[in-house]
Amino acid sequence: MPSSNVTRQLGQVSRQERADLLGHRGAVIWLTGLSGSGKSTLAYALERRLVAAHHAAYVLDGDNLRHGLCADLGFSPADREENIRRVGRAAALFADAGVLVIAAFISPYQQGREQARAMAGPDQFIEVYLDVPLAVCEQRDPKGLYQKARAGLIRDFTGLSAPYEIPTAPDLTLDTEANDVSSCVDVVIDRLTRGGFLRSETESRGSPP
Repeated sequence: MPSSNVTRQLGQVSRQERADLLGHRGAVIWLTGLSGSGKSTLAYALERRLVAAHHAAYVLDGDNLRHGLCADLGFSPADREENIRRVGRAAALFADAGVLVIAAFISPYQQGREQARAMAGPDQFIEVYLDVPLAVCEQRDPKGLYQKARAGLIRDFTGLSAPYEIPTAPDLTLDTEANDVSSCVDVVIDRLTRGGFLRSETESRGSPP
């Protein structure tokens, strides 16, 4: 049972001070979509581009966190919800520290994604839906998971034997079948710039955000 003897502590450094230090605002860029839709590929390409532009960026990848923070969880609906709850909290902390954190998770349930948005705060959260048909994801099958699921070796597999709730109002929708990775990265960076998270080219020659 959670302890009741816990008091939230308030820091002395504001988000604006962190933005002034880093040259950008913290944000959670939440990539959601079926397995094989290109979440990890896009996440690491976006991280590479942001860091090359001298921005503090970091990827939280679903598989990687299941080797550590979420190693005790399975893939039941309850465990999936807890997985996203933990990730949402970690992502919110990264964003509060001023980092552009890129979360790449199937995150199949609308409620979990809304909870992650609430944790970060709606002004720091960008939901990016990778809208790729199941048939295309299954054809790609980079990890061989669909093949295993079809063979009955994986239960509760999203898109086949477990549901994926399509985002109702994502901040961005990307089709990684029709557009290459670089073009998709361009779209996300444009959204970050228009949203005031990154300096525009003009602002970069002047004062910090």
